[in-house]
Amino acid sequence: MKKTASLLFILALIISCQQKSTFSEVEKANWFLGRWENKTPEGTFSEKWKIENDSVFFGESHYVVKNDTIFSETVKLIQSKNSLLYIVTTIPPSNGVKPVTFKLTSSTSDYLVFENPVHDFPKKITYKLVNKDSLYAEISGDGKKQGFPFKKAD
Repeated sequence: MKKTASLLFILALIISCQQKSTFSEVEKANWFLGRWENKTPEGTFSEKWKIENDSVFFGESHYVVKNDTIFSETVKLIQSKNSLLYIVTTIPPSNGVKPVTFKLTSSTSDYLVFENPVHDFPKKITYKLVNKDSLYAEISGDGKKQGFPFKKAD
């Protein structure tokens, strides 16, 4: 009886350890959630992120100048097996432009790097959590880069 109880305990311990090791890649971006804004004299660039389900975060990006939306896109962070994909779709999709997929290539608890080396621009998208109310996003590639400091808006 003691052997059976010991084996059951060991089996339960192994299963619980395996469950903890199946950490979802999309959870690395929990700090994205909410609304973020970059207000400048020229206009406001905003991103709003929410949980779509346990393996997908949905984001919307807009650049607004004097009540006119100059640029708009949606982004999905999708857990695909052991990878995290950042899939961008412009709104409205123009001239047959298809969504562009970037793959998570590096991460820490406050820094995420997504890359697509065959895309024209950007080839790299990074997000850095500066503090709980501030993050810095950057797009780069082929010697060019553009940064976006965001403040939490909600």
